[in-house]
Amino acid sequence: MIISKKKDRGKLLQTLDRYDSFYLIGCSECASLCGTGNDEALKEMAEDLKAKGKTVTGMIVPKTGCQTLGTKVELKKDKDALDKTDAIVVMSCGAGTQSAVEIYPDKAVYPSNDTMFLGNMTRFQMFDERCTLCGECVLDMTGGICPVTNCPKGLLNGPCGGTKDGNCEVSAEIKCAWVRIYERQKRLGELDKMTEILPPKDWSAKQAPHKLYTRGDAAEGDRKDKK
Repeated sequence: MIISKKKDRGKLLQTLDRYDSFYLIGCSECASLCGTGNDEALKEMAEDLKAKGKTVTGMIVPKTGCQTLGTKVELKKDKDALDKTDAIVVMSCGAGTQSAVEIYPDKAVYPSNDTMFLGNMTRFQMFDERCTLCGECVLDMTGGICPVTNCPKGLLNGPCGGTKDGNCEVSAEIKCAWVRIYERQKRLGELDKMTEILPPKDWSAKQAPHKLYTRGDAAEGDRKDKK
């Protein structure tokens, strides 16, 4: 899931002060789990705007804010409220904000959150980064534990010399990713994988902006375009 946190509310309200009316868009997926784009978060934002003398013409928590076409359909019922508003505040990740920009190219759109990382929720609203989105996954070789993300140095072939008592030299609170990988491989009876040297990472696979078509005809069209 995409982890987001709320921007400094005081600074955000200062940025929004040039407008008089707002429509709020949340997200029922990641941002709701983060508490940054659920019903409660939207109501809190609405109250803060009203306290500044602003008008909130409407609000919605769409099913998936980054699903542009689906969000566009969900917003149709609030067309009048959106027509009346000066600006849209999107309370999801950066992708959700850019969905709103695509749907309403003539409206001012502002994000209320900072998009942090791709991670897992380990306890209620407690998140750990789990994936660097490197575009070249090595989890099949590392027991399902990502060294690119979990090792501060992103080492691909074992720990550095700073490992002490099984912990990372960057922080004693972080267990060395490669100790975790060793223990996991040992438990699975796959320690032989530790002897295989992973090649240098092809960071060009991470080069932005990315596009990926999984629909057959779209993928075929993309291949033809590149010929």
